[in-house]
Amino acid sequence: MEQCSEIGFGAMPIVLIISFFLGAVTTVQTAYQLVSPLIPKTTISMIVRDTIMLELSPTVVCVVLAGVVGSKIASELGNMRVSEQIDAYEIMGINTKGYLIMPRVMGALVVIPALIILSMFLALLGGRIAGTMANILSAESYDIGLRQNFKPFNVYFSLIKTYTFAFLISSVSAYFGYYVKGGALEIGRASTTAVIVSCILILLADYLLAALLL
Repeated sequence: MEQCSEIGFGAMPIVLIISFFLGAVTTVQTAYQLVSPLIPKTTISMIVRDTIMLELSPTVVCVVLAGVVGSKIASELGNMRVSEQIDAYEIMGINTKGYLIMPRVMGALVVIPALIILSMFLALLGGRIAGTMANILSAESYDIGLRQNFKPFNVYFSLIKTYTFAFLISSVSAYFGYYVKGGALEIGRASTTAVIVSCILILLADYLLAALLL
């Protein structure tokens, strides 16, 4: 629960801000491209809904979380390794992988999907507000478009992606932090490497899941 609190509340402000403006920008840009009078206004919110659920909220927010959460996990474990705290735990007979890594992985698997669900809601809300303030479409038309041709599998697919990304972020970051060698300079390099590798694996897993499940 401590890791859930640290990961969740630590990353919540940036997730809230990014999600709201992602939805707003997506709505404005979608409306900019759909200029034909033959296309109903409700199509805008349909495209925004599917884009946010399938790609923007799970992938973009998880890439941001890889930088926020991943660097935090890697630096914490790296500092414990360099300061010989992990060695002290092992001398006392404590399973350091189960004691230090597992709570962080489990915390990420619990909290990150909740953050992504909140991100989807705020992105759709941001799109609704931006659409009405810019006179792109009315709130009623936006809500109608959100309900049209809704596929519940899109939600399940985004959650599958989210759990996969959460495991990648936490496990990769914990690996690079746990096995760091050297001093403070190596801790910084391990944190940077953990973020880079996590982002690459997230994008690779995003493509593989889309190819397999869609």
